[in-house]
Amino acid sequence: MSTPPLEDLLRTLAPQVVGILSRRFGDFDSAEDAVQEALLAASRHWPVDGLPDEPRAWLVRAASRRLVDQWRSDSARRDREARAVDWQVPATDAVDHDDSLTLLLMCCHPTLTPASAIALTLRAVGGLTTAEIARAFLVPEATTAQRISRAKATIRASGEPFRRPAPDELDTRLASALHVLYLLFNEGYTGTRGADLQRVELSREAIRLQRMLVAAAPDHAEALGLLALMLLLEARSPARSDASGVLVPLPEQDRSRWDRGLVTEGLGVLARALALGSVGEYQLQAAIAAVHDRAPTAADTDWAEILTLYGLLEKVTGNPVVTLNRAVAVAMVDGPRAAIEVVDEVEDRLGATHRWLAVRGQLLEMAGENAAAAELLTRAAATATNDAERRHLTTQAARLRAPRPPG
Repeated sequence: MSTPPLEDLLRTLAPQVVGILSRRFGDFDSAEDAVQEALLAASRHWPVDGLPDEPRAWLVRAASRRLVDQWRSDSARRDREARAVDWQVPATDAVDHDDSLTLLLMCCHPTLTPASAIALTLRAVGGLTTAEIARAFLVPEATTAQRISRAKATIRASGEPFRRPAPDELDTRLASALHVLYLLFNEGYTGTRGADLQRVELSREAIRLQRMLVAAAPDHAEALGLLALMLLLEARSPARSDASGVLVPLPEQDRSRWDRGLVTEGLGVLARALALGSVGEYQLQAAIAAVHDRAPTAADTDWAEILTLYGLLEKVTGNPVVTLNRAVAVAMVDGPRAAIEVVDEVEDRLGATHRWLAVRGQLLEMAGENAAAAELLTRAAATATNDAERRHLTTQAARLRAPRPPG
C-alpha cells in the first residue's frame, strides 16, 4: 500500500520544521513537541480546508504559536519570550534552509540507547506520533513516551546546540545514524516479536530516512552501502511470505515476485559505494545481498563468492552472527560437516539463541541426522519471539519427525 499523499508530505516536512524552530529558538525539546501538535492540527484541518499555498510555512507558524503559548504559561516566560518577541515567519523565511541531516544526527546521538534513538528519530525526523511508534514496535504507548522523553532529556543535559556537527565529530555521528537506521530497517524486515514476519512500514521508513542521509552525504561510502543493502533486501519483501503469512525461505521464494526496480536501484547504489574505494561492513553486506539478487534461481547462486565476502565481513566486524551466516555458505561450498564445525565455534556466544539452534538444525538435516535436527528446530521454535518464524520452525521439525512412506 502506498503512503497517502498528505501523510507523505507531513513526514517530509516534519524534520525541516523541527530544524527551523530548534535553530531559531535554541530549544529542540520544546520545538519537537510543538511540531507534533502542529502536525496533528494539519492532519485535521488540511483535508477539510485544503492544502495551504506554503505548507511548510503554515507548520512553522502553527508550531511557533504553540511554542510561544507554552512559554507564556511557564514560570520563566519573560526570559523565554525575549527570544521570540517580534519574530514573525513569512512564507519564505529561512524555510529554504533544510536542517534534516542536523536533526537526524542529533536524534542519533552516540550517548543514546538504540531503542531511545530509534523512537526519537521516528518522531522528530519521521513525523510519526508516539502512538504510531508504539504500535509499530508492539509496546505500550507509555513505554515509547518514556523512551522519547529520556532521549530528549539526555540531549538537553548534554548542552549541545542545534548545529551541524563539527568535521571532527561528523564521522562518529554518521556512524551512529547509520547504526540506528540499520536497526530500524532490521526491525521492519523481520520483527523481533508479533504475528507478522515483517512490518513494511518500518523498513520503508528506514529507507526514506536513509535516502535523506545519502542526499546530504552523497560521497559517504557506508551511507551508500547501507542504502544499497536496504533496497536489495526490501526487493524480496513480496515473496518472503505467502498469502496466509507463512514464511517462505530464500531458496524457495518466487523470484518473479521480487521488485526488480529496487534490485536495479540497489545494484547501482552499491556500484557508487564501491567506486569510492573504502569498503566497510554495510557495503559487504550489500555485496552479499547483490549476489543473491542477481541469481535468476537459487541454484544459480554463486556461493563461493558469498563465502569469500562473509570471510571479509567477519574480519571487519568480528560479529559471531556473521560467523553463523558464513557457516551456511560453507555448507553450500564444502558440505554440512564443515559448516557444523564453524557453527560450533560460536556456540558459547550464540548457542541459546533461536538463530544458532535453527542453523545447526538445518545443517544436521543436510547431513542426514533428521532426529537430532528436529530436536534443535523444536528448541529454536520455543526460543523464537516472532510468530511467523516460530511457526516455520515448528513445521520444519514436524516434517522431520513424520514417518517416511515405505519404498
